[in-house]
Amino acid sequence: MKTLNVLFAGALLFTMSCKGNSKNDTALLNEAKTTTAVIESKDLLQTKKQNTIKVALLLDTSNSMDGLIHQAKAQLWEIINELSYAKCDDEKPKLEIALYEYGNSTLSAEEGYIRQVLGFSNDLDEISEKLFSLTTSGGSEFCGHVIQTSMDELNWGNNPKDLKLLFIAGNEPFTQGKVNYRDAITNACEKDVVINTIFCGNYQQGISGMWKDGAVQGKGDYMTIAHNRNIVYVKTPYDQKIMEYNTQLNKTYIAYGSRGSYKVTQQATQDFNANSINEEIAVDRAVSKSSSFYTNSSWDLVDGIANDSVKLEELTEAELPKELKGKSKEQIAAYVAKKQKERKEIQRNIRELDAKRKAYISEKSKKDGKDDLESAMIKAIKTQAARKNYTW
Repeated sequence: MKTLNVLFAGALLFTMSCKGNSKNDTALLNEAKTTTAVIESKDLLQTKKQNTIKVALLLDTSNSMDGLIHQAKAQLWEIINELSYAKCDDEKPKLEIALYEYGNSTLSAEEGYIRQVLGFSNDLDEISEKLFSLTTSGGSEFCGHVIQTSMDELNWGNNPKDLKLLFIAGNEPFTQGKVNYRDAITNACEKDVVINTIFCGNYQQGISGMWKDGAVQGKGDYMTIAHNRNIVYVKTPYDQKIMEYNTQLNKTYIAYGSRGSYKVTQQATQDFNANSINEEIAVDRAVSKSSSFYTNSSWDLVDGIANDSVKLEELTEAELPKELKGKSKEQIAAYVAKKQKERKEIQRNIRELDAKRKAYISEKSKKDGKDDLESAMIKAIKTQAARKNYTW
């Protein structure tokens, strides 16, 4: 239809240019020019790529890394929440996260004790599920190998405005394995991927183990964390209300299709997993669910219709949830619109409470000097994002 409109406008321009220069003809000619410009402008906007923050997490899952995996599970939502405030060219970017484990003796020796747990995904529930599936077991940690594997397997894309970040965390020398880490990092730099290294242990020990050199070669940051230290969380007066809103939020999802029922269960399971670590982690997850990053077009009618990825007229009766079976398209559309309105209001309320929550936490705790995974990653991300004009 857009092509036909452009052709029509173009034909009108040609026809009017062949006529006389009467005032009516001039008016029509100007109208045709305006129509063409508007259509071309719309087409340009629709073909413009949305910038994406791509983060690959390479986690050592050998025996000594239980604390690291715990921190990753606990702080995923806080990291996502911080990223949700990012802007590039005054627009909110998308977020995609990939996950690898390495150094686990249960993995294939031929593959370098490496496994892609999840390719780049914007499905936050799936990312959480995969993190919670990780377990530790002794093995050999080959940093160069896992970096190169992630370069070969992941689709890093070619948009120069994308923020492409790799974080590798572990506690053994960076030099182990058959793949030279410098060669792997050179390949990463050619793809505009920034390499950040997180050594779980003493700062100087990480330097001697070449973790800092890896970051220098990869134009990233070298960091150390106390991976076995217990994280202190601050309970706030806003937590309970946010969790009440989270319960209401879950009721606005309208599952459809073959995966709908499974995804509803997955959503509830990841709520439970977050709460099983700490009540404050559950609050962090609820806040993440109020952000633009938490979208579920593949199984939720509200997000699917809002993103134009599903059309009501194309859905079969079998794909509809029981509460919508036998309803007319008009009735279904009205129901979806009602749930969308409810969701927007709930998400707005959660964000407003979270702003108060953050201010409360800031007053009660000292952020300076924190040496956990979340603090290390957020600091590095903001520093490197500034190079591509990302702002917060």
